[in-house]
Amino acid sequence: MSKTTASDPAPSAAEDRELGAAGSQLSTAPKEDAPNLPALGVIGWIRWFWRQLTSMRVALLLLLLLSLGAIPGSLIPQSGQDETKVADFRKAHPALSDVYDKLGMFHVYSSVWFSAIYILLFVSLIGCIVPRTWQFVGQLRGLPPGAPRRLNRLPAHTTWRTTAEPEQVHRAALALLKKRRFRTHLTGDAVAAEKGYLRETGNLVFHIALIVMLTAFAWGQLYKSEGNKLVVEGNGFSNTLTQYDDFKSGNLFTSDDLVPFSFNLKKFTGTYERTGPNKGTPRVYQADITYSAGAYGKDENDTVEVNHPLEIGDSKVYLVSHGYAPVITVRDAKGKVVFDDAVPLLPLDANVTSSGVVKVLDGYRNAQGKKEQLGFNAFFVPTFGGSASGTMLSQFPALDSPLLALSAYHGDLGADSGIPQSVYQMDRTNMKEFKDSKGKLFKKLLKPGETMKLPNGAGSVTFGKDIREWAGFQVVQQPGSGWALAGALAAIGGLAASLFIQRRRVWVRAVRDADGVTVVEMAGLGRSESAKVPEELGHLAGDLYEQAPGAPGPDDPADSPDPDQEPGTETPVPAEGAEK
Repeated sequence: MSKTTASDPAPSAAEDRELGAAGSQLSTAPKEDAPNLPALGVIGWIRWFWRQLTSMRVALLLLLLLSLGAIPGSLIPQSGQDETKVADFRKAHPALSDVYDKLGMFHVYSSVWFSAIYILLFVSLIGCIVPRTWQFVGQLRGLPPGAPRRLNRLPAHTTWRTTAEPEQVHRAALALLKKRRFRTHLTGDAVAAEKGYLRETGNLVFHIALIVMLTAFAWGQLYKSEGNKLVVEGNGFSNTLTQYDDFKSGNLFTSDDLVPFSFNLKKFTGTYERTGPNKGTPRVYQADITYSAGAYGKDENDTVEVNHPLEIGDSKVYLVSHGYAPVITVRDAKGKVVFDDAVPLLPLDANVTSSGVVKVLDGYRNAQGKKEQLGFNAFFVPTFGGSASGTMLSQFPALDSPLLALSAYHGDLGADSGIPQSVYQMDRTNMKEFKDSKGKLFKKLLKPGETMKLPNGAGSVTFGKDIREWAGFQVVQQPGSGWALAGALAAIGGLAASLFIQRRRVWVRAVRDADGVTVVEMAGLGRSESAKVPEELGHLAGDLYEQAPGAPGPDDPADSPDPDQEPGTETPVPAEGAEK
């Protein structure tokens, strides 16, 4: 076997066109013609704008702009995520906030400019995919192009002489290439074959997956809902708007879209690492619940853990936080119980040092029989380090040595003003401090089971031995998340196929020379420069050589190629008749 290396004369224009046709349509990228500016009218400008919008460079530019546009949404507080942080930012930066309001920086993802980029990218992808798809379908229905006249001008080629008949070589080449999963057909004196269509398939799948992801993202943002609820052990929750502590949703979401269900928190279990560098790290963190789906659903038991939500229809219930709810009992001056409930306190650190307030709104009368309201600032530590620690901070998140600090107030909490209040904060505008014997704010440290007597016989407060735990749940309903995941996986697969699969063509020509010996020429052409095409052509030529072994050259009958030698590795010798 010998590889043709003889210098070729300068190629003619016709031969250049022939080689260009041989390598054409290895890609489904749309052809861009330069606009004919003198002939542009309204229709011409519209066509030009459409071509620019659906070009790859504009699509990449829009993707870049979309990525840059998402940066402010992650750095600036967003009104749809945390209104409190937005209010704090406005208070701290009033002048800058006015600029941000005009630019839509507090609601980036629903702003006009971000939506415009999003929609333009969507249109660009669709306008790019549709013609490429039809073009690719046409290529699948067509046949590989015929062989160029001079195969030795292609980047990878080889030739040898054989005693086999040209028809025999053609049949062997067709069978071999079909076995290697090439699309083949016989055209004239050559076999044409093509392979690697999955590259373009992967390219199209990648772009279609992007559209699926964009559609799923938009659908999820418009119809999503997300709410948080704190539930104390023994209490429950029903999936209605009035039950949420805070709730936000997409622009097209309505209360009718809420999935009907309810659940009760039976018990929260939390265990923690006792020793070592991970001391205090949760080991078991789960909530045992009883839930029912629908208005008349049957009660079922389940356990909600971190990253293992409860799924009911399109809703997912996540366990997101945990804390303690001491049971507080308040009695008035006559010993009547006016408040007896578990009061959830909010954690301040990893060891669940917690704070909150206790509000007694109704039923309390002081020593003079006058109606008043009581308020207590509460500070709780599940594991008190003792007075020797010098700090009122918890040393461990478990209930090893619980201690409750209370400071007392009386007066008007402002709950009847109609202005919403936080259950974890107390408005002391119209409240007075209870004073101790030294004239200072009356406060006391209580252990479970202990009682604090209010000054002047105003009543008492008991810290119950039963310390309950609470769990914070996040209920998320976001349609389209499954489609988004499928689109992401398809995009990864399509991108991998378009990067690692190469589309290539192979031609095998067998013609009878003037001396009656068959000359076999093989050549390969890939979409891009790659060592895979010559390597694959060498393997194909080796397999075909076994079925059409070489014949001695006309000038040196003893010069027959070694059948065990890999094609293309022997000393190059021009084959007679290969240039014909």
